[in-house]
Amino acid sequence: MNTLMTSTESRVLAEVADQISDDLARRLRCSEIAPLLEEAISYCLLSGGKRLRPALVLLSAEATGVDRSIALGPACALEMIHTFSLVHDDLPAMDDDAMRRGRPTLHVQAGEATAILAGDAMLSMAFEWATDVAVEPGAIVRIVRELATATTDMISGQVYDTIGGLPTELTDEQRLQIIQRTKTGALLRAACRMGAICGEADPQTEEHLVAYGEALGEMFQIVDDLLDVTQTAEHVGKATGKDLEAGKLTSPGVVGIDKSREEVERLRQRAHAALAALGAEADPLRSLCDEMAVRTR
Repeated sequence: MNTLMTSTESRVLAEVADQISDDLARRLRCSEIAPLLEEAISYCLLSGGKRLRPALVLLSAEATGVDRSIALGPACALEMIHTFSLVHDDLPAMDDDAMRRGRPTLHVQAGEATAILAGDAMLSMAFEWATDVAVEPGAIVRIVRELATATTDMISGQVYDTIGGLPTELTDEQRLQIIQRTKTGALLRAACRMGAICGEADPQTEEHLVAYGEALGEMFQIVDDLLDVTQTAEHVGKATGKDLEAGKLTSPGVVGIDKSREEVERLRQRAHAALAALGAEADPLRSLCDEMAVRTR
């Protein structure tokens, strides 16, 4: 992996982040919601972040040969779902985090009631935004269904991660894989499928993109787990070391740091293999995978 870029910033994400952030801000300004609710949503939705999930929607659509801007509605919808999940995860009843992206979490800034209601609103608004795409009605139904399924899977993963309930006969490694595929992987997988649907991809191309998303999702969570035990809170912009303290299943905790890093490389190669049949239009997805494998925040 020493041939991969080692910058903490993603060149690929930087190229689409402004487009995504501008569209998020525009949609939020046009929404007819209570001013205090708009202010709360703006605080967390427009506070930066990687924009990985919406970028995957746009880049997957682009990989099918269409202009990526066609997928902005579904892309922004997915970012709303992701942000809603962060707001609720940070609450005292969940992870009880006081810092997110280098500043106070929403419930610390605006109070728990506002944070809960803002998360609720983002969840419902996301499905409205997901329908804003110029494709045939059947494709819109598929996009909305994919978003709903992935959201439910993500919430199930959060239950497994924070409350439990996984089958007792499974090994820790098997339990961890389920958490990785649901809590983090579901939205990344959905991002690639939603982008493929926006681009009206043929079934084979769609499955190639979904396979890429699955590998990237697992890889992303392992890297996150590694950062939790190797980086400081000041560097990553949120609390670190809490997963270990809480006794949560993480890749370093189950298989160790060295094997976790080996798994990151294996998944990176799997993601590349999934795109082997696609042309140069998928090069940004290939580069993004490499960047995410070596990120430090």
